[in-house]
Amino acid sequence: MPRTAARTRWRLGLTTTALLTAAALAPAPAHAEDATDYAITVDPSAQGAKIDDTMYGVFFEDINRAADGGLYAELVQNRSFEYSTADNGSYTPLTSWSVGGTAEVVNDSGRLNERNRAYLSLSAGSSVTNSGYNTGIRVEQGKRYDFSVWARAASGSTLTVSLKDAAGGLATARKAAVKGGWAKYKATFTATRTSNRGRLAVASTDAAALDEVSLFPRETYKNQPNGLRKDLAEKIAALKPGFVRFPGGCLVNTGSMEDYSEASNWQRKRSYQWKDTIGPVEQRATNANFWGYNQSYGLGYYEYFRFSEDIGAMPLPVVPALVTGCGQNKATDDEALLQRHIQDTLDLIEFANGPAKSTWGKVRARMGHPKPFRLTHIGVGNEENLPKEFFARFERFRAAIKAKYPDITVISNSGPDDAGSTFDTAWQLNREGKVDMVDEHYYNSPNWFLQNNDRYDSYDRKGPKVFLGEYASQGNAWKNGLAEAAFMTGLERNADVVKLASYAPLLANEDYVQWRPDMIWFNNRASWNSANYEVQKLFMNNVGDRVVPSRATGTPNVSGPIIGAVGLSTWATSAAYDDVKVTSADGSALFGDDFSGDASQWKPAGTGSWSIQDGAYVQTDTAAENTMVTAGDPAWKDYDLHVKATKKSGKEGFLVAFGVKDTGTYYWWNLGGWNNTQSAIEQAVDGGKGTLMTKAGSIETGRAYDIDIKVRGRQVTLFLDGKEWGSFKDDKPAEPFRQIVTQDAGTGDLIVKVVNAQPAEARTAVDLGGAKVASTARVTTLAADEDAVNTETDTPVTPVTSTFRGVAKEFTYTFPAHSVTFLRIKQS
Repeated sequence: MPRTAARTRWRLGLTTTALLTAAALAPAPAHAEDATDYAITVDPSAQGAKIDDTMYGVFFEDINRAADGGLYAELVQNRSFEYSTADNGSYTPLTSWSVGGTAEVVNDSGRLNERNRAYLSLSAGSSVTNSGYNTGIRVEQGKRYDFSVWARAASGSTLTVSLKDAAGGLATARKAAVKGGWAKYKATFTATRTSNRGRLAVASTDAAALDEVSLFPRETYKNQPNGLRKDLAEKIAALKPGFVRFPGGCLVNTGSMEDYSEASNWQRKRSYQWKDTIGPVEQRATNANFWGYNQSYGLGYYEYFRFSEDIGAMPLPVVPALVTGCGQNKATDDEALLQRHIQDTLDLIEFANGPAKSTWGKVRARMGHPKPFRLTHIGVGNEENLPKEFFARFERFRAAIKAKYPDITVISNSGPDDAGSTFDTAWQLNREGKVDMVDEHYYNSPNWFLQNNDRYDSYDRKGPKVFLGEYASQGNAWKNGLAEAAFMTGLERNADVVKLASYAPLLANEDYVQWRPDMIWFNNRASWNSANYEVQKLFMNNVGDRVVPSRATGTPNVSGPIIGAVGLSTWATSAAYDDVKVTSADGSALFGDDFSGDASQWKPAGTGSWSIQDGAYVQTDTAAENTMVTAGDPAWKDYDLHVKATKKSGKEGFLVAFGVKDTGTYYWWNLGGWNNTQSAIEQAVDGGKGTLMTKAGSIETGRAYDIDIKVRGRQVTLFLDGKEWGSFKDDKPAEPFRQIVTQDAGTGDLIVKVVNAQPAEARTAVDLGGAKVASTARVTTLAADEDAVNTETDTPVTPVTSTFRGVAKEFTYTFPAHSVTFLRIKQS
């Protein structure tokens, strides 16, 4: 039976349910069977924003073992015996190695070179075996693997190198006669069978020293030396990204800004500095990765540039601005160090673009690339939370770069959030300073992305352009991909302002995860596309060159009051709560607890250790995150919440919740969050959080604070120690139906892109505004259950292509529930 628009409901996760009516959407149809839920009207005679070829790209940061153990094809972990407690408290120089006999890692004058500090001293008749990553070293039957090692043996020794697993040999063992000082020895293996649990063993007949023990698959991406893992590189290339942003992220703006030298006492916790990462791999520095492991720099700046070129993408490096972020938040005031980093940045541009006879162009040429890499954009800094200190240093970098390379676009940033005092101050400085482009970052709930499709509609068209360098909905389920797709239609509509955009992070090894969500997942044997990847690929492969103005009918505004219980929580902090009162708008008491008795009114909804101590409710676990306890009626509305709170110890402050519907849907006032640097109102919907407002500020230990929250309808006002801290009104609709139309200049195709994020199909009237079109359209559809997640063995979110034969100047198309649909329509 044909659907009508009379009673269509939508819901994404636990977002507000809205009722759509035919009257709200479009004039009533003449016949019930012709009824539609939505209408899209296209104006092909008007010109929308031009979309650059570089609109969508990727951001590569070495997080989640994205480089070593990931995109970098090296199969040996800790190949130079450089692992240290500086990288991770559980590491030793022999992490991932097992010893048969006697062996020790030595750091003395007998080393391979000054920058490769440690090496292995192997006794006669002893061996070492490497376990690789994940379950082991992955080899495939019939494929070739190149082994190399730097070794020395004063009296001579024979090395026996073998590949094996628990079942036996995986290839014929190789021998190498070693005598004298350090030299590089090579061998090639052909795997006799496939295994995911391989081990590489090196045994010595006599005393020997080893360093830089390496095993590479012969087959890397484009078979480049010191190359990239083929399946991961191919998945990135398949996106057809317009740019590659690298190397970070927090790797850029954390740690010491010193170099790796004797003068700095071989500093192991440094910001990512490009000169550490070029030249022969055995001479590259090692470093502690911000995300809790070691980075060998085998995958360095030269390889980033080469990969960008290989996939036809613009390289977009980011350099330190000498202001740390990511919770460290310190400005470096050493003038000589600042000047050195500015010069390093100028040298980087020469390394990328200079002629082969220039100082740094010569280094590039020696590495195998005489031609320039054609660098056009460079970012200075990443998510600095000290906007004034950052901008003062940014201007120094920009002035030096523009003086020597006036055509380079120098990119600033707006801090770590989508709003708040840091964001506002940074943007004011960027506007006043007439910056070329500003890098924005945010990670929010699906609900936030559905609510903020219009984010860039009101941005100043004459101000700095936007580089959306990091964004993602908080999850890898299909509902997250849907929300991101809906948001991307707004990015394209505003392509005159948003010039570049990249989802982040790019890669995640499933056994070494520091951050979720991620676009491409992998282990040592396989890789798979997340639902988010499929959305990014669909948009990147069908961008178009210009927006064709269009409009669609939509949903009513959010209505009804904020309802829910109340809650208390902490994050890596111990805090005491007392004197909790909830009062209705008319002054009558709804709830009270002075903790003079037990805590039976409170229900645990998170982790932590709660107990009543000295007449207060205390959470004592300073390692636990989100220790929520809740109380009250989920149907409460229009109330005042009072809490007295005292921080006892830990990293942050208080989390006071209201509008609590369940463990995944609530609001909370986060006081002293982000390592006690700022406070914010966050909204959680179905487990994903978005920030509604934020301000800088910290919470003092041992001081009692009076916290008051006034909820009236959808308006909330917040008071700290009796003074108004801020207010907000949560009334933006989470629109489930979004569209954008673009035109491909090469083919003339109209590309109609529609996101239907609701659990019901959307029968839609499409008016192409008189455009002369072919009667068929090539259709690509992504559709799945909203909670579907792609895994190694199951990929429910997969593109389906088809042909639609009912195209006309006006036609009707039914978009499936929970779907992203692209129709490519030829114009005649």
